[in-house]
Amino acid sequence: MPRRLTTVLAAAAAIAALTLSGCSATPATDTATDGASSDAFPVTIEHAFGETTIDTEPTRVVTWGWGSADDAIALGVIPVAIPFQAYGGDDKGVLPWISEALDEQGVETPTVLSDSTEPPYEEIAAAAPDVILAAYSGLTEEQYELLSDIAPVVAYPDEPWSTDWRELITITGTALGKSTEATTLLSDIDATIAEKAAAHPEFAGKSVALTSDSGGVFYVYTDADPRVTFATDLGFTSAPSVATLANGESSFYYTLSYEQLDLLSSDVLVNFGATQEESDAFLSAGYAQVMPQVQSGAVASPVGAAFISSVSPPTGLSLPWGIDDYVDLLSTAALAADAAK
Repeated sequence: MPRRLTTVLAAAAAIAALTLSGCSATPATDTATDGASSDAFPVTIEHAFGETTIDTEPTRVVTWGWGSADDAIALGVIPVAIPFQAYGGDDKGVLPWISEALDEQGVETPTVLSDSTEPPYEEIAAAAPDVILAAYSGLTEEQYELLSDIAPVVAYPDEPWSTDWRELITITGTALGKSTEATTLLSDIDATIAEKAAAHPEFAGKSVALTSDSGGVFYVYTDADPRVTFATDLGFTSAPSVATLANGESSFYYTLSYEQLDLLSSDVLVNFGATQEESDAFLSAGYAQVMPQVQSGAVASPVGAAFISSVSPPTGLSLPWGIDDYVDLLSTAALAADAAK
């Protein structure tokens, strides 16, 4: 075990012992499990770095990366520590749908870990977790090993930052002994998406390209990106031009030169903008004006970090939070595409 982590763990163990012996458990510090069905333990979960066995139902859960905290809370489990979310979160790094869910359940906000690209090992150890959920994250193997010295770690199945949002709910449910609840949550979400799709027949069969124009760089999201999957779930099809123009830059996105934007053909264009000013700048730019979707108004423009985060990728909490506004934008763009024909 690395010397630094040995020292950290010794100090954290002392802190945890004092914390656990000196006060009674509350929802803000211990996982809420009363009244929920539990799977048989131990459970073993395979992932990119091997496999992790969780011997007993976790009672102190730490999450890292994206979505695991959301899904745990949606399954009725309150983590003891969650990551700071700079993009979309408030000044404390807490996403709005998490704040609302905690308020509804009448529990305090868990410890928010420091804003860092590397796991804050000392803080995580001090939380005395019995499992660390990081199934949608960018963990390196070294980081995984260091965290594994603290508690069992559930890493991503294959590649960093590429876990399907539905699979993430399933993984989270398995790790927490909430597989039945995870199945129910997914069924409820699928029913909501199906309801939205049925209410908007203008989506059916229309091709869509999902993009972002930020900092002088134009990004196109591929079929591997959950944003695209979410759109196809609603009835759209991925525009063939998205695959044709792909340059292999990344599995879930690529950059496209402004001179080629007219080649990105689709019935509907979705362009994510961090701010209204950024969104307006794209729509008024000369390079955007050559795009038929912009000319016809068949553009959906989700704006704002929280709104964009809620659907890219969605989670068990964020999808219900953002879906209505997102569907409204898509509907306006799809109807504009119909009018242009």
